[in-house]
Amino acid sequence: MTTTEPGAAPRTRPPGRRPRGRRALPVRTRVVILFVLLTALALLLSGATAYLLQRGAMDHQLDDSLTRSVQEFRILAQEGVDPETGEPFSAADQLVYTAMQRTLPAEHEGMLGLRDGRISWTASDAVELRLEDDARLVDWARAHSGAGSVRLGTVTTDRTTYRAVVVPIRFDNDTAPSMMLLAFDHSAELAELNASFVSYAGVGLVVMGVVGLAGWGLVGRLLDPLRTLQSTAAEISGTDLNGRVPVSGQDDVAELATTFNEMLDRLQEAFSSQRRLLDDVGHELRTPITIIQGHLELQDPHDPQDVREVREVALDELDRMRLLVDDLVTLARSGRPDFITRRPVDVGALTRDVLAKATSLGDRHWALDGAAEVTVSLDERRITQAWLQLASNAVRYSAEGTTVWLGSQRLDGVLRLWVRDQGIGIRPEDREVIFERFGRGSNSTRAEGSGLGLNIVTAIAAAHGGTVDVRSAPGAGSTFHLDLPLDPGREPCGAPPGDATAVPPRDGADPQDETTTPAKDGAA
Repeated sequence: MTTTEPGAAPRTRPPGRRPRGRRALPVRTRVVILFVLLTALALLLSGATAYLLQRGAMDHQLDDSLTRSVQEFRILAQEGVDPETGEPFSAADQLVYTAMQRTLPAEHEGMLGLRDGRISWTASDAVELRLEDDARLVDWARAHSGAGSVRLGTVTTDRTTYRAVVVPIRFDNDTAPSMMLLAFDHSAELAELNASFVSYAGVGLVVMGVVGLAGWGLVGRLLDPLRTLQSTAAEISGTDLNGRVPVSGQDDVAELATTFNEMLDRLQEAFSSQRRLLDDVGHELRTPITIIQGHLELQDPHDPQDVREVREVALDELDRMRLLVDDLVTLARSGRPDFITRRPVDVGALTRDVLAKATSLGDRHWALDGAAEVTVSLDERRITQAWLQLASNAVRYSAEGTTVWLGSQRLDGVLRLWVRDQGIGIRPEDREVIFERFGRGSNSTRAEGSGLGLNIVTAIAAAHGGTVDVRSAPGAGSTFHLDLPLDPGREPCGAPPGDATAVPPRDGADPQDETTTPAKDGAA
């Protein structure tokens, strides 16, 4: 979003910063709410399913009870005996009376006898459901008195809803038809079922509360590492990256904390490297600037000789600054994916080509120590740059007329390239320093390069998945070698100590191959 004020330039919100507004609910609250809602949904679905099943079972049970009562009534009519005469029933009204005496109504069930449309028999006073008090139900029964068949149905009146059955009966000598009415108070049965599910709903609310409380505590414990991570991240600043998140357990959150700590390690190393680079570059640039400024301040502008000398000093220091800047640009590009471009290279031909180029670096006896006749995927231009840098160092730290050897060899899964000289050698305490940025040994001076040469060689080797190392002793010369994996996807494996086949020939050994000596004017 962009805001513009009159007379002011448009302002944009910094990238990555959330706009201020209503704050969302915390993750802990949202997760607990989700738990509770899922629990409520599960209880609702299971309760609704159970309710529908129970209600269907209740309706079936009522119909089954009424059906059994009708069957018992029919059996009594066909096989029963009138208790007054001892003979089979001959009067329908007497059959209804006897059937009602032998029937024990269930809870919420009532019965009624009718003759010729009028109430002739009622249930005993112990029966709570009084069917005779509901005129609309009686009218419904009368309406079906002439049907001649049993009628089972649901009747809704002003008082309640019934599930009722009408059983009409008439013998040949009856002057008027009779019927028996049996009915359940369906609303009362349903109310009992509803009451049980109200209790279920109450228990469900309690369960939801328990789930909410348990979830609140559980999610709080699970989110504790994230809160610690957040507080640690909030304490970290550009000047203090020492804070780390405590890691406990082996779950996903612990893995996140470990990854976060590793990210902080990388950031701290990057920032430290950046600060060291700025300090080193500032120091290296300050020296030539100071030299140029001092000479310009002291020069005599009226003395042509002094002006020429100051000019030469200034140009020399500016060339050194340009070399420093070029090397810094190379190092900056070394971390990019396109720093190297691989292609199949004939290592034997490359070795001889680099040797031919190296002869122009100085008045030395240049010798081929061996050439690996193998084709490897690498960046020929960058490898040549690194190899010549090592050759330049050999020239810089060796005397005129001494021998410098270049060679290549195929080892176990590794291509080794080396430069061997008869120079002043390197002290043991300097072997690690010389590979650092602006690192120089104790036997070197500021005038000898930018101090980034071996650092660039290390970057080129690392871009190929390889390493660079040195074997040296004071006064016995040095052997710098690059180990590059033959398979780009494989890590380089250095040769075991003492393995004579895994290292170049020792310093001072007679070369086995052709030796070239440059001419005086640099012509090979």
